[in-house]
Amino acid sequence: MSFATYFRASSYAMVAVATLALCFAGGLHVALGVIFAVVLVLAWKIEEKKWQLSERVGLAIVLLSIPLFFLDWQYQKEIGEARDKLGANALAHLIIFLSAIKLLQVKSDRDWVFLYLISFFEVLLAAGLSFSPVFIGTLTIYLLCGLSTIIAFEIRKAGRGINIAETRLLIPPDSRVFGKIVPARSRRNNEAGRLPLISIGLLILILVLALPLFVVAPRAGSAMITRGGAGLSNFIGFSENVSLGAIGELKRNDEVVMRVRIEDPQARRQELKWRGVALDEFTGRTWRKSAEARRSNQATSDRGFFQLGTTEDLERLTTQTVFLEPIDSAVIFAAPRTVAVQGDFPFVRIDAEGSLQIRRHDSERVIYKVFSDLTEPDAAALRRDMRPYPASAVRYLQLPDSFDSRITDLAQSMIAGANARNRYDAAKAIETRLRSDYGYSTQMRASGADPLADFLFNVRAGHCEYFSTAMAVMLRTHGVASRVVNGFLPGEYNEAAGAFTVRQSDAHSWVEVYFPETKSWVTFDPTPAAGRTEPVRSGLAAQLGKYAEAFELIWYQYVVGYDKQEQRSLATSLHDRAFRYQHMLANVVQRLQQVAVVLWRRPLWLLFGIGFFFLAVALAINLRGSAGWHRLRISRSHERSNHSAVEFYERLNRLLARRGIVRSPDQTPLEFAAGAGFGEAVFITQAYNRVRYGSETLSINDQKDIERSLTALEVEAGAGGKEQRAKGRAQKS
Repeated sequence: MSFATYFRASSYAMVAVATLALCFAGGLHVALGVIFAVVLVLAWKIEEKKWQLSERVGLAIVLLSIPLFFLDWQYQKEIGEARDKLGANALAHLIIFLSAIKLLQVKSDRDWVFLYLISFFEVLLAAGLSFSPVFIGTLTIYLLCGLSTIIAFEIRKAGRGINIAETRLLIPPDSRVFGKIVPARSRRNNEAGRLPLISIGLLILILVLALPLFVVAPRAGSAMITRGGAGLSNFIGFSENVSLGAIGELKRNDEVVMRVRIEDPQARRQELKWRGVALDEFTGRTWRKSAEARRSNQATSDRGFFQLGTTEDLERLTTQTVFLEPIDSAVIFAAPRTVAVQGDFPFVRIDAEGSLQIRRHDSERVIYKVFSDLTEPDAAALRRDMRPYPASAVRYLQLPDSFDSRITDLAQSMIAGANARNRYDAAKAIETRLRSDYGYSTQMRASGADPLADFLFNVRAGHCEYFSTAMAVMLRTHGVASRVVNGFLPGEYNEAAGAFTVRQSDAHSWVEVYFPETKSWVTFDPTPAAGRTEPVRSGLAAQLGKYAEAFELIWYQYVVGYDKQEQRSLATSLHDRAFRYQHMLANVVQRLQQVAVVLWRRPLWLLFGIGFFFLAVALAINLRGSAGWHRLRISRSHERSNHSAVEFYERLNRLLARRGIVRSPDQTPLEFAAGAGFGEAVFITQAYNRVRYGSETLSINDQKDIERSLTALEVEAGAGGKEQRAKGRAQKS
């Protein structure tokens, strides 16, 4: 490849990668990206040909871009584009238009520089729009192309100012060096070949030098340019008014809502749920928050740490790190009984039902930590709870105005059938009967004026929301305070990422029952198993997807979400690790010093130790090549056989098998040995039984006797084999 071709290819690649970064960031429609790719190919084909636009024509078209920019702005406003997205879209279109014109025209040095600057602004705009880890890939390629292009541009520019003939006159014509001068074209080709390696080296150097800045400077954790409407669409079921069936609509969507990483491996094995909103008032078709439930308290922050409750023991806390996608809701999700939240939030609100809210984040991802106490009172304590409800719990016994009395009778029959005499057993009875007597379906087939009655007495199948509503209402008819909670199942666990991936299809609804004696809300889930199990993805594509999710999670936590809290956490971790290593090294040095002092004070002991060391090395070398070393290894292996009695017995079985004697399944080891007709076999089997079933340790003499017996059998087997081979040769002859 010639140097000119390399320069042009590197420049075009730089512009193309910048446009690709803008497309991946969502700042440019895919169709416009395809059109620009066609322009890029066309510009390459007509480079240095008569079909290129002249500088005057190019300048005239560039001047037209100013009114076109305003027309584009007005057009997007007319079609209803979000206000905060108008500027980003119009700017992206203007940049692409200018790049296309410059590519198609005759280019001087200033035109190339103009193209480079435009590509830089494209990458800058993409950085403001994107949180995706894909951006780091495009940025790396752009930096590589940019370094290569700028170096090639400077070489090209400097090369035009050097007269090769003049440089040759500096050397006498009769000099031998003159004849060895490499032609200019060859030198340029060598430069083109070395430039990629030089660019890669410089890129690595830049990344190494930038790493300290990356660690020192925390990120803000939000996009520089917000994109309206970027949150998950149709994200319903987590407001103050939720219609019956809203959760079912979410379950048809597989978009990722959040990823949750749990530090405690024991907590992963529990039946986790991510709590969203709790609703206490039911109208017959809609769950909503009452006036009392809407009252909220704003937690105070201590450097981003919001304490919301207390716990009896810090060891009971489960730490969750949540990476929540942009959603059209202020609700954040956590495991039940949240004690504290840590995150870069201006405030955290908790309402009377324990639901958490922050500022709206429909255009940005949020990362936060939650500390939850998952422990619940044991069943015995809950069964003993007969305390009357306080006046504040009356709202959890509310029933709709128009209510089907058959629901009360059904609840009474379920409770009486289980002989339940307390609140806990009544809740377990209804939970069990709903799980077993009704079917799970994501189709919302219950309808009519009373969809709950239609579900219980006609359809007898539905999704989680119908089951939780049925249980809560039936408990209330029996005087048990309850409420409905909307949230998510734990999601699919990704081993590569060490986190749960929670999708909209994991949306779930369950019941919480109040027990006044312990002042606790206990979770019950009446949905059948089909509605509580997670689908498991398998295959190569699923595995690769898990690794991609793991990389994305690392990117979000340590790049996008690397705020002051993560910085302090990293600094603390590094300091603790450095202190442990320093303490360990100091102990080693101190012990070596003590040994050196002792040896220095006792020179005879030092000489004796050195001599003993060399003697041991010589003895080991001598034993390794002798039969004594072999016997030593056998002795050690038989000492280990006290811990594994199977080893010498398996050796016996192999020797007998060579003679065609194989133990049948109905024979005991001793019966098999007696039938083999060898006294050695009986002796070895008796020793095996003592060790294997009597937990006896073999003495050194026993081990030697076993070894002699096995050796005798091996010798006989070898002699028998030779005799058989001799007979075979005789028969053949």
